[in-house]
Amino acid sequence: MSNSNLSRAEAATRKSLITVHSYDVRVDISNAADLDDPGFATQSTITFSAHSPGANTFLDFIGQGVNEVVLNGRALDVGQVVDGARITLPALAAENRVTVRATAAYSRSGEGLHRFQDPADGRIYTYTQYEPADARRVFANFEQPDLKAPFTFHVTAPAHWEVASNQPVAGYAEVGRDEQGQAVSGCWDFAPTLPISTYITTILAGPYFKVSDQFSMVFGPDSAHAGTALAIPLTAYCRASLADNFDTDPIFAVTKAGLAYFNELFDYPYPFGKYDQAFVPEYNLGAMENPGLVTFTESYIHTSRATDTQYQQRANTIMHEMAHMWFGDLVTMGWWDDLWLKESFADLMGHLAVADATGWGAKSWTMFASRRKAWAYVQDQLPTTHPIVADIPNLEAAKQNFDGITYAKGASVLKQLLAYVGRDAFMAGAREYFRAHEYSNTSLADLLEPLGAASGRDLAQWAASWLQTAGISTLTPTLTVADGAITSFSIAQAAVDPTTGLPALRPHRLSVGLFNFGTSADDAGRLVRTHSAAVDVAGPVTDVEALAGLPAPALIVVNDQDLSYAKVRLDPASLRTALASLGSVADPLARSLVWSSLWNAVRDAVLPAGSYVTAVCRHAAGEPDIALLQTLADNARSAVAHYCAPAARGGVEAELLAAVERHLDAAAPGSDEQLVWARALAALGRSSDLPTARIQGLLAGDAVPQELAVDTELRWLLWEALAARGAATVEQLDAELARHTTAETRVARTTAGAARPDAASKAAAWEQAVAGTSLTNELLSATIEGFMVGGHELLDAYVEPYFAALNTVWVTRSIEIASRIVGGLFPARQDLEDGADPLAHPVVVRTDAWLAVNPDAATGLRRILVEQRDHLVRALTAQALAASLTAGGPA
Repeated sequence: MSNSNLSRAEAATRKSLITVHSYDVRVDISNAADLDDPGFATQSTITFSAHSPGANTFLDFIGQGVNEVVLNGRALDVGQVVDGARITLPALAAENRVTVRATAAYSRSGEGLHRFQDPADGRIYTYTQYEPADARRVFANFEQPDLKAPFTFHVTAPAHWEVASNQPVAGYAEVGRDEQGQAVSGCWDFAPTLPISTYITTILAGPYFKVSDQFSMVFGPDSAHAGTALAIPLTAYCRASLADNFDTDPIFAVTKAGLAYFNELFDYPYPFGKYDQAFVPEYNLGAMENPGLVTFTESYIHTSRATDTQYQQRANTIMHEMAHMWFGDLVTMGWWDDLWLKESFADLMGHLAVADATGWGAKSWTMFASRRKAWAYVQDQLPTTHPIVADIPNLEAAKQNFDGITYAKGASVLKQLLAYVGRDAFMAGAREYFRAHEYSNTSLADLLEPLGAASGRDLAQWAASWLQTAGISTLTPTLTVADGAITSFSIAQAAVDPTTGLPALRPHRLSVGLFNFGTSADDAGRLVRTHSAAVDVAGPVTDVEALAGLPAPALIVVNDQDLSYAKVRLDPASLRTALASLGSVADPLARSLVWSSLWNAVRDAVLPAGSYVTAVCRHAAGEPDIALLQTLADNARSAVAHYCAPAARGGVEAELLAAVERHLDAAAPGSDEQLVWARALAALGRSSDLPTARIQGLLAGDAVPQELAVDTELRWLLWEALAARGAATVEQLDAELARHTTAETRVARTTAGAARPDAASKAAAWEQAVAGTSLTNELLSATIEGFMVGGHELLDAYVEPYFAALNTVWVTRSIEIASRIVGGLFPARQDLEDGADPLAHPVVVRTDAWLAVNPDAATGLRRILVEQRDHLVRALTAQALAASLTAGGPA
């Protein structure tokens, strides 16, 4: 709809006109089990003041139709006031009451009220997901974050369902009975919420399985709330068919640890009453911070063997969402420009809580370095990068800024700020921020003021350097050595803001670590830190005089301890050491940082991909940090697929496959490492026939490493590999699905079917994804994933149809679905001919032509194309480097 993309200016105008007092929302989903019925009844009654009586404003609603609009007792002409996604409210009084009765649509895209049928038992489940602006798909409202109000929800649903919302149930009444006198539907009335934004309201309804618990604490004598007792009811929900796998004890343990930690850390009692957590199907996000009822992807409920890292990731997400109760829900950004005020803080606080309040401890920061910051580094080097405090002119831009800058870069910068001002001052400023702005909306200045006051520092320059510029700094060490000792050491900083083209040199407070091979019995053969120097890097070159005279190290780690946000190059001697001995670096965080430097060098066409893969083959085995090991396995596969010279790819792939199989067989029985290598073998089997026989053997129970659980998830990864190589028939895939039909196995079967290497399978998958509308969000992604597995002989024919379909897809699908199609089907896996210019590659040229011919295409659509083009050019440039050098030639 042309007017669904609310602009920042429109939101500001509406904010200046009205103050919202309350919402009373009625939703009738008693028909949800009838999949032939696409819509449900919804009613909103909103009270609000108008600051300029006589003015007009509008409500937001996207649905099947508006049936009635009554403003201040007067029925408005629906045909006159409803225009697309907006409902005009004319001639406002000083105090107003509006009621909108409408028909909303059940969602299959995860936007609004999503309806899902469980293939395991046929049961129907519903839940809502609104961020950034999809509450308007369920009820008419003023859809912007700075128009907060209390919400009272009433939900009519089948009587045997569990129904939940942000607040507890305040009342229940039967609505209908069948011929036998059994209740068939009921109405749940919920208590009013505190003032919150529309996008964090929520409804959950279905035959969910639930488990309850309780958290309690008393604030200690040093708290501003000394003696205050908290008693918070806890509930966890999942689909009934997942009940046997629902490990609520560890979920509640993390939840209780988080509530104790954050209540004490922020010294502001959790304000939203109960704390429910629902794990729901086909979820578009990892989780969503709805106060009182947090929703998570149910992929966090593991029905097959999972690694410790996967449980750590779940704990991190639980803590991330909990941090939002304060950063985001209690205090909310005024507009999406300041999205970082909630997401950057939640990302940092999630890792901090896991590190401080759970058994994972320091592993939290290794995961942060190897995964979250890696995401930020990729995002920050795209042409579409933006400052952490972003320019968000409209809702479409807001949707796309839930990215690596807002989350991971923002968290990285805040981690540095925490070190810069000190933890005590940082937390004192945060506590004042909550007290001063509870239940209201804020912007950058509102946070910097209390942080500056608590720390005694003027943070304006820090904010200008780190929050209001874009791009990443690259730090390169240079040293001279004489007679085995350092005679000089400096760090060069290169940084340009790609949004302005201007230099953006930033202050970095970091540590430089010097590592040498240990000589003691305990450290023999290991690279251990022998010296460390704290350094303030500023300007283009910083001399580090403290290192002069020290013994020349085998390895230098700039940004040791991961204190700053920057891309770090290795000096030539350190590079040689890393490629030869990286696995022997004793400190896990330092080891992770060096691996990160190598991977960034591959992506920047500084280090040939083959050299990185060889390093993984040599040094990854036995890596005790499974998060890092998984990252290395994933990166090695990506290096083969995208960054290797085409002529050498087969040899590098064979080297990696041999190492993966060797490490699989050598890993400790039943270990997480063993599972990582087994999954890597299956993933590599999609593009090579070399492991096919071993994969078939694993499925048949032959040559299975001791204690490796070839369970449902791993079996389907293996079947997907066989399907992609034409070694699995449709009948075999169907038989495997029939053995155990669940939502997860249905997705895997969809991927496997679309991966089959024949023209008919690809044509069918393309038709379903691009032209059809029957696939849910999750099945669409599975179809796209399978379709994209294949060689040029299968996929090149779809390059032109892809570009031809872009505009139609964008205007006819929701932004969530359109983004999946446009991003997922871009022809990204391409090869560069020897000596060719990456910018002259046919797919790059075709992308440039589309962008040139479509200058007025939607900003979100163009952004995806620009980013995909950049990824492709980067890959082709790396291929060119690899082709020009011998396998060991980076130094």
